Amino acid sequence: MEEGGVIARSLISSHELVDETTTGSSSLTFRLIFSSLIIVLGSYIAGVAMGFSSPVESQILDDLGLSLAEYSLFGSALTIGQLIGAALCGKIADVIGRRGAIWFSSSFCTLGWVAIGLSKSAWSLDLGRFLMGIAVGVIHYVVSVYVAEIAPKNLRGALVSVNSLMIAVGMSITYIIGSLCHWRTLALISLIPCLIQFIGAFFIPESPRWLAKVGREKELEVALKQLRGKNADVSDERAEIIDFTRNCDRVAEGGIKVLFQRKYAFSIIVGVGLMVPLHLGGFVGYAYYLSLILESAGMSSEVGSVATSIAQILMGICGLVLVDKCGRRPLLLVSCSMLCSGSLLTGLSFLLKGYHLGKEITPVLVLIGILVVFSSLALGMGGIPWMIMAEIFPVNIKGSAGSLVSMMSSIESIIVAYTFNFLFEWNSAGVFFIYATVAAFGLIFISKLVPETKGRTLEEIQASLIDQKW
Repeated sequence: MEEGGVIARSLISSHELVDETTTGSSSLTFRLIFSSLIIVLGSYIAGVAMGFSSPVESQILDDLGLSLAEYSLFGSALTIGQLIGAALCGKIADVIGRRGAIWFSSSFCTLGWVAIGLSKSAWSLDLGRFLMGIAVGVIHYVVSVYVAEIAPKNLRGALVSVNSLMIAVGMSITYIIGSLCHWRTLALISLIPCLIQFIGAFFIPESPRWLAKVGREKELEVALKQLRGKNADVSDERAEIIDFTRNCDRVAEGGIKVLFQRKYAFSIIVGVGLMVPLHLGGFVGYAYYLSLILESAGMSSEVGSVATSIAQILMGICGLVLVDKCGRRPLLLVSCSMLCSGSLLTGLSFLLKGYHLGKEITPVLVLIGILVVFSSLALGMGGIPWMIMAEIFPVNIKGSAGSLVSMMSSIESIIVAYTFNFLFEWNSAGVFFIYATVAAFGLIFISKLVPETKGRTLEEIQASLIDQKW
């Protein structure tokens, strides 16, 4: 949990930490930090799951005698499971609460790591990876939603940004440990954060906005007091949450059909559209097959993985500090530009390698391109789309809309995860040019349609987007 201490210190350096006996509902309290860190540990778990397939590829291929197609299926089994988890995440979080969804995902993740650690054949590997995928599909949704729902508006960006930082930390630590130990040992080590989160969830409050949605208003006030400090005046925040929730509840919940009402069109387009550059822009391909990319370029996978890990963590901390100062849109625009340019540079490097030009500099150019891509994801592109998704959907459609966005995200991840090896063999430069093109379209989408949500309550954001004209 050392990474949790680093993040907590980063937050405290940006915002004043106050004792729970002080007043002011916008203050950063110990209970708020603790609850956020327990929940975003799920993002660390997701990062570990995504990073696992890269450092262990050669070991698993040798130990179990898998073919390239079989290993590609193992890699993409995570995203197939994510699709199932994405379809269920909204309903799970709405029916059993945000904490219940965390217990659900932690249980599946634990089973998945046990199955992988004890695997003797391809089918048990795939089963374990699939179970973890279900957990990750739920995690991606519930982490952003829970943190957004418990955080005061002036701290929400920084707290939700810990999400992307923890994904980066999880991937980075997995790359490093995976290069030092056997893949079975790595799988069993990865169990530890799942167990910590499962136990920790017993000691955090439920989301006040979910409590309002299910009519538990007395518990809502208790939860707000725990999060804001026992002597904080939470009456205005409580009233705003209850009033907005009641207004939303006057609209009948029609499951997935309610999402096609005109009033929600803008929010749905923004939520779904933001996932396109993140996933079809190649994030999963880079994350799952980093070692393959580095070794194909002639670069040591160990050196590249360590350099990538350092870049991710540093840029993740920068994003954490900047998101509430600069806003969501500027960070998205900068990070999406970096994603595009990083893929262009990587593609150009492999193009030069294909023509036997710049033989000595090609590995360095590939590494620089990869560092730019991973830095872009840590700075904002990896986490801010999920943050905005958690902010823009009203409580009456949050479950259905969150499931829709998560399902689209998972489908895109499946496409990239399964096709990467085949596209890379077909044209090692072309696959990265495809990713750069998708990122370029994402940049246009962000600049034209994505709203700024900094400094506003969730209720203000959601009310402003209903029936939005564009």
